[in-house]
Amino acid sequence: MDRPGPEDFQPPLTPWGLTWRLLAMLALTAIVWLPVAGAQLREARWLFWLDLGLGLVSYLLVTRRRQWPLAVALLTSAFAGISGVAAGPATLAAVSVATRRRWQQLAVVFVVGLAGAQLFTITQDDGGDPLWLLTTLNVIVLAACIGWGMYLGSRRELLWTLRHRAERAEAEQELRVARARSTERARIAREMHDVLAHRISQISLHAGALSFREDLSAEQMRASAAVIQDKAHEALTDLRGVLGVLRDEDTGEVVHTPQPTYDDVPRLVAEATEAGLHVEHLDRVDRTAGPVPDGVGRTVYRIVQEGITNARKHAPGALLTIEVSGSPEHGVDVCLRNPLGFGTGVTPGAGLGLVGLSERAELRGGRLEHRRDSGAFVLHGWLPWAA
Repeated sequence: MDRPGPEDFQPPLTPWGLTWRLLAMLALTAIVWLPVAGAQLREARWLFWLDLGLGLVSYLLVTRRRQWPLAVALLTSAFAGISGVAAGPATLAAVSVATRRRWQQLAVVFVVGLAGAQLFTITQDDGGDPLWLLTTLNVIVLAACIGWGMYLGSRRELLWTLRHRAERAEAEQELRVARARSTERARIAREMHDVLAHRISQISLHAGALSFREDLSAEQMRASAAVIQDKAHEALTDLRGVLGVLRDEDTGEVVHTPQPTYDDVPRLVAEATEAGLHVEHLDRVDRTAGPVPDGVGRTVYRIVQEGITNARKHAPGALLTIEVSGSPEHGVDVCLRNPLGFGTGVTPGAGLGLVGLSERAELRGGRLEHRRDSGAFVLHGWLPWAA
């Protein structure tokens, strides 16, 4: 990534930003000009008005410091050699140039600014302090202003870089998720076309024959209807097999089994336990009013299945706690928790399983979230009972 220009990471000027900058300039003007304003008014009234006029011009020029930073800084620094009122705008312009961190510009601004400060000190000094002390003070103050400006510029660039990287990472993540969804949809379409096209064409053929044949007996009609029924049953069986292939990334085999329900969760936990995973299953679902609806139970099953898979991949030696509670009034709440970094898994994950589960939960009117909590990974979902 190329280094951004100063105009990229400069923050916009807010009303509060303009206010505190104006107050800071007025404070610096008061510190530099007020001690000599009285003497100017008594001894050289023309110098008093010249000082005030150049200062007002400097206050106007400094409003354009972002458009012409170097020119404004040099002009206000030169005016500050004669005008104490211009000290505030000259300081702000120098800091603004320093935020750009261009060494050639900083060197020029430092030399002109120091020359202006020395000229003002020599021509309007009241003689109370030695010249070497005032010179040292001018060098220290000007160097501090430039150093502060460089720090601000560095901090602004760092924040801009971090924000830019975060936005780019978020955009890339959204792109990966969108690509995964598109790939899954294309895969579903291909599988369903390949598996079901033949079955549906057979059903269409037999149904079309029935609509044209008027010489069939009742027995023949029943036989043809039975053929259509068998083909429809075969199509449904193949469809279930397609969905099984799409949901099973471990074996890739066609699984001709009914879709899981909530009653299959204990079997899933038992299989995980037999495979060596430490699982604690707490079932607190109130089923006195009836069984868990199949759609809700199937989503809970998938959440538990994903939690077990993640625990097996990323924390194989950890204790996985599965707690399911709920009722028709409060819905079904499922929470899986396992410690972080307890073991080392060898199976990589794409990180898209939770994305699909979140969409499944949202489609059923629920929600699913995952987070880190006190050294543990928590997968927490809620579903309405009548989803």
